[in-house]
Amino acid sequence: MLDGLVVVDKPPGMTSHDVVGRCRRIFAQRRVGHAGTLDPDATGVLVVALGRATRLMRFMAGLGKCYTTEIVLGEATSTLDASGDPTATWDMSGVTFDQAEAAAKALTGQILQVPPMVSALKVGGRRLYELAREGVEVERAARPVTIDRFDVTLTSRGPHGPVLQAHVCCSTGTYIRVLADDLGQLLGGGAHVRNLRRTSVGPWGLDVAVPLEEVDSDALLEMPDVLPWLEAVHVDAEVERKVRSGRRVSLDDLAVTGAGPWRLLGEGGSLLAVYLPGDAEDAVAGVVIEAAG
Repeated sequence: MLDGLVVVDKPPGMTSHDVVGRCRRIFAQRRVGHAGTLDPDATGVLVVALGRATRLMRFMAGLGKCYTTEIVLGEATSTLDASGDPTATWDMSGVTFDQAEAAAKALTGQILQVPPMVSALKVGGRRLYELAREGVEVERAARPVTIDRFDVTLTSRGPHGPVLQAHVCCSTGTYIRVLADDLGQLLGGGAHVRNLRRTSVGPWGLDVAVPLEEVDSDALLEMPDVLPWLEAVHVDAEVERKVRSGRRVSLDDLAVTGAGPWRLLGEGGSLLAVYLPGDAEDAVAGVVIEAAG
């Protein structure tokens, strides 16, 4: 069984689960998962974990993401993207670039978003997109998200108004289609997205992403490279024996201070574990929460 990550450039027309299924067949193993769902029509960076790396995906949950997309002003759709049926149109031909730029600036920073009915979010044990397919709409609470960057340029004009090229960097949990719809409403109408492409997830961008049809073992990022943003601690042979035998390791053993987590690397640079300090009742002994080798 292989352990590590593959950064896939997801093609359009496939769900993230479809990509996981393809990777299971490519690598002939069942233990495969992904970090961060992409819509079927969207393309771009999808991080796929293999083997023991699937146990480390919790540390990827908060990674920021960047996207490019086109925002079509003047037309709303049932899915807020080009795959849906038109639901309303507005004459937004008079919208200027300065107005669009100001609206995008107003949606930068911490904002509240209402998840769309076509999302995978669960309400009452059911995914919203399942309810949407049944024609059911439920109340959704607004959630805070952070938009670090929302740049727009005017690229062309559609039948009802301008088409904007957008570059968005945001916190996890942000819905780009909702951001586009909010932008349309601020400009006095509505909007939907098309050609949505994720350009990065945390430290991984399109420069390291591999088209799905080219994925093989050569594309594998091995375990020591799975969580590069966590500080690495190289341990001696005695601490390595403790970790491998499941014994507790203290902060003094590691000669570190702080809240962690840390990557514990053994001889040869192998990833032994991801380590967090213990709680207040266990202040001396640390807790190894993820054995990785």
